Amino acid sequence: MGARTGQEYLDRLSSLKTTVQIGGETLEGGIPDHPAFRNLTRTYARLYDLQHAPEHRDVMTYESPTSGERVGTSFMVPRTHEDLVKRREAFKVWADDSLGTLGRTGDYLNSCLMALSEAGDWFAQADPAFAGNIKRYYEMVREQDLLTTHTLIPPQANRSQGAGQQMGGKLTAHIVSEDDNGIVVRGARLLATIGPTADELLVFPSTVLKGNPEDAPYSFAFAINCDAPGLRFICRESMDHGRSHFDHPLGSRFEEMDAVVVFDDVHVPYERCFLLGNPQMCNGFYAETSAAVHMTHQVTTRTMAKTEYLLGLISCMTEAIGIEQFPHVQADIAEVIVTLEQSRALVRAAEADAAPNAYGVMTPRWEPLNANRNWYPKTYQRFPEILRKLGASGLMALPTEADVEGAAHDDIEAYLQSATLTGAERVRLFRLAWDTCISAFAGRQTLYEYYFFGDPVRMAGAFVNSYDREPYKARVREFLARADEPVAAA
Repeated sequence: MGARTGQEYLDRLSSLKTTVQIGGETLEGGIPDHPAFRNLTRTYARLYDLQHAPEHRDVMTYESPTSGERVGTSFMVPRTHEDLVKRREAFKVWADDSLGTLGRTGDYLNSCLMALSEAGDWFAQADPAFAGNIKRYYEMVREQDLLTTHTLIPPQANRSQGAGQQMGGKLTAHIVSEDDNGIVVRGARLLATIGPTADELLVFPSTVLKGNPEDAPYSFAFAINCDAPGLRFICRESMDHGRSHFDHPLGSRFEEMDAVVVFDDVHVPYERCFLLGNPQMCNGFYAETSAAVHMTHQVTTRTMAKTEYLLGLISCMTEAIGIEQFPHVQADIAEVIVTLEQSRALVRAAEADAAPNAYGVMTPRWEPLNANRNWYPKTYQRFPEILRKLGASGLMALPTEADVEGAAHDDIEAYLQSATLTGAERVRLFRLAWDTCISAFAGRQTLYEYYFFGDPVRMAGAFVNSYDREPYKARVREFLARADEPVAAA
């Protein structure tokens, strides 16, 4: 099949019987036509179509090593620095099209599966069958161009307890039995972004396990169809309110649904299992396979595109209302420019210092990417603040499209015009800023970026503990030793 079109994505999603609970409804299929998902699925369909656009085809696809079909570049195993650059360029096409607001485009987890599939020897330490399972699964997803999402986090019932203690161990998704054909899973997990609109759910290791015997039922990595019997998604309130692209320019296009996943005795075949009952290996799942590095390569490319969008939006606003000459405004713009250039530098440094990992995969240097993923989530919090400060009261009194086209049209043209824009044009621009910094969609984006990789405090601790500081400590000690040298006579 190879890289699929948008219509092929919609057709397959229409054929699924995914169980979704949203707004008091229980859906069993029909996802692409439901108001909460209709616009997002069309957005994802547009992304798939970009793979076939003449101007993007050579960047976004490559020839499959097994079928000869053109498949998505995010599946490509990089062997050279040039391969890494091509992967980044492919990531950037999708990120630019969504202004960096979509955190779960297919290339994110495609990058993960690519790295995992090459780390067969690592999986084979647990069971040789797991190495074959992950390789075959990756190839299936690649050849069918399936959209995957994942779920990692245990429910937040009592964060002071481990999974085995909460509600007697029944709360968090866990293995309740095994048979000749697979495992049975019961319980719940967070946070399956795009779960209702994806083809496949990856249930991967979550927080660090202590490695006690009671952790074994919660230690696993497997994949399951999103419409598997017993699997259901409980969705939050939709932030696509059915308004026009004029009124909600981002929420009406890019509202990625988040969901709780409930496993009601879901049977997972063994051929879809990649790790079972091994807390120690689950703890090393992302680091020892280089999956985290390749996933972060995609994320930093996306956030770079998002920062470019924000710089453009802020610049359009300051130009429109004639405030760019003020020093404090220039300081805010400079802050965004510095963030953008630092992001670019970190990504390029990671690529320039790339080297093959233990499995022969050309892998970006981890330290620059890890620095970016620790720094950007906090830095992003400033951007909505800057937009709110620069837009000020202009963001508070924004008519809708119906007003612009209705009886208020003449008043809007007369009183809401700007230095460079008509009234309608200024309202359209400021509604985009509103949907970036004030709306429910904007609030979710801010929270999502902050916790994208997990708790920033724990991430910082892990970063410090993993960073090799010995050369710098040695330099200080060497200098201190020089203090014992005799001082030259005057």
